[in-house]
Amino acid sequence: QVQLVESGGGLVQPGESLRLSCAASETNAQFDIMGWYRQAPGKERALVADIRSGGFTNYADSVKGRFTISRDNGKNTWYLQMNSLKDDDTAVYYCYASRFQGVRYRYWGQGTHVIVSS
Repeated sequence: QVQLVESGGGLVQPGESLRLSCAASETNAQFDIMGWYRQAPGKERALVADIRSGGFTNYADSVKGRFTISRDNGKNTWYLQMNSLKDDDTAVYYCYASRFQGVRYRYWGQGTHVIVSS
């Protein structure tokens, strides 16, 4: 069973930056989608950004121009660089990966807290 381990959350002030990392326990696992979701208090979990085979990226409108998703295939690790953070970015951030092996498998990290507050 693949495990995803996140790191990099914390408490920052508005306008500051954070970088989240997600590492898969199987370095040779071939995922076709890797990404980040977030869940703010009282809200449903929603996509923040993902990166797909071929390097195609997709972002929620609310983070376009501020967040950047990237990956290191050799380490099977992906990142979310978050700049110009706002109060509304406060949430639990979950990394996510998916692969197809006859059926589609989906994996989730345990979540890391990002709190943006002055």
